[in-house]
Amino acid sequence: MGDKHTHKGGKPTEEQPRDADGKASVPNEEEEIVDELEQAKKEAREYLGSLQRLQAEFENYRKRMLKEQTYVFETANQALVKALLPIVDNFERAIVHEATNVSEFAEYRQGVELVYQYLLDVLQKEGLEAIDALGEQFDPHCHEAMMQEPSDEHAENTITEVFEKGYRFKGRVIRPARVKVSAPV
Repeated sequence: MGDKHTHKGGKPTEEQPRDADGKASVPNEEEEIVDELEQAKKEAREYLGSLQRLQAEFENYRKRMLKEQTYVFETANQALVKALLPIVDNFERAIVHEATNVSEFAEYRQGVELVYQYLLDVLQKEGLEAIDALGEQFDPHCHEAMMQEPSDEHAENTITEVFEKGYRFKGRVIRPARVKVSAPV
């Protein structure tokens, strides 16, 4: 007998290939599905591995950026502190110096004023600016009204006295000026 067998009805049929156990070994739909599933699992493992590597790279990048930002911030503060050290030295000299007569006191005062001006210069170079308030119209973004006083001499909401200077740092108000504001009589 060859490849063909005869069924009871007399029609020939193809003989199916057999494995070592004698079971039919023709690929069928189930085997194709199993192969596709295995391929999909393999691809999923590859994608998962890629995703995990990408997450690790991102985490390393985030840590590196945080470290660099911290370094830049610390370095910026270091430069400011270094610029202020001569002022600290001059104040220490002023504290140690004793004025024993009027002329020495005048020199002492002049020295303190020079140190004060040097401090302001350093801070201005870093971006600090005083808010001019006296005689200006009240602006709640730059001024904090501590009191109001009726006035015939000034227009309403004019700043008539400054109790504490206000400051901007690089254009942003960091402390509003504390002021007295004129009110209608």
